[in-house]
Amino acid sequence: MTHVVTISATFGAGGSVVGPSLAERLGVPFVDRAIPTAVAREIGCSLQEVLEHDDRAPTGFQRLLAGAARLPAITPGSVDMTYIPAADGEGRLLFDHEFVDRTEQVIRKVAESGGVILGRAGASVLADNPRAVHVRLDGPPERRLRQATVLRESTGREPAHGESGEGTGSEGRHAQLWSPPTMRDLRDNDRARAAYVRRFYQRDPATAALYHLVLDSTVIDLDTCADLIERVVREHADRE
Repeated sequence: MTHVVTISATFGAGGSVVGPSLAERLGVPFVDRAIPTAVAREIGCSLQEVLEHDDRAPTGFQRLLAGAARLPAITPGSVDMTYIPAADGEGRLLFDHEFVDRTEQVIRKVAESGGVILGRAGASVLADNPRAVHVRLDGPPERRLRQATVLRESTGREPAHGESGEGTGSEGRHAQLWSPPTMRDLRDNDRARAAYVRRFYQRDPATAALYHLVLDSTVIDLDTCADLIERVVREHADRE
């Protein structure tokens, strides 16, 4: 049976480490930035523009939600449209629902053949998929902040805040731009991720009932987290 896992992870909870490790153990793809890349190709905007909608971006989605205050937006009928600066600087109109619909299509396509999906409100998109196992990684803010710094310094994963490395052109330049995250970065990032789920799915991503397994990945070793999730996934597959 193909394995399908969604991982919702707060900032510093180690989703970018646990996800790939779990995917390798299960023999399925790890799906992260592949989703906005695929969506970008379909709706004809650049990856950087799509990352502005990314539920992992620390401030991008907040800017989207606050678009009425700083960006021109109109609402024909009941459909929201937000102005997104295009690569050529001229700008274009991008339907919020268009981005979300295309992202959902990619997630469901991945679920057909199996995969580990980080973020993108996967637990909500695949809530009715009987094969999917939904996981939440979280922990107290102070411990997540420390872990985010350690992970970035030791693995290069879990980028801190605005200097995520997108478009820097080289790992060396990325390292020069990076600085340890602050509690404000963490809270901004958490709010941005939660805003995506609340706006489009009317759910609080911190609600335990959305998941089969909730782990404090700041006190449980990340490899152990992957072990526990793998066991739950394989037992779930056997029952199915």
